[in-house]
Amino acid sequence: MATSEDANKKLELLYTLFCDDVRLEVGNKLSFMGVFQNIMVQQLPVSLIKFAVVNHWRGEGVHLSEVRILTTDRKHPVVVSQPTRFEITAGGFADNISFFVNVTFPAAGQYWVQTLIDSSLFDEQPLTVSDGREAQAESSSEAVN
Repeated sequence: MATSEDANKKLELLYTLFCDDVRLEVGNKLSFMGVFQNIMVQQLPVSLIKFAVVNHWRGEGVHLSEVRILTTDRKHPVVVSQPTRFEITAGGFADNISFFVNVTFPAAGQYWVQTLIDSSLFDEQPLTVSDGREAQAESSSEAVN
């Protein structure tokens, strides 16, 4: 009998994207809108109306995926997706998209986007939330008049 660990050895996460929205197009193609790697805002806390975490997998087997975003200290979840089942046939690929709505980031800092497979941590990516007012203050103080 194969264990969850054995199944995870047959699974490879090729990429993770953060974006505002994902659409399924003709021909089973995905369109990503507003791809980003960090969030810079003019006011905190900030609430994002909608955003998506896209994971692209290669491997095989049936798996349960869950995405969660943790606070900067990694102690508390900001948001957690519903577990989603996906299946990859041998030599195949799969996309797993987690949509989040009305997510509030209370402060600037480095948040952690974790992907769990079959209830075990598989990958984590940083998501930095920056206060744009601080960046503007720093750049204006460095200006030469």
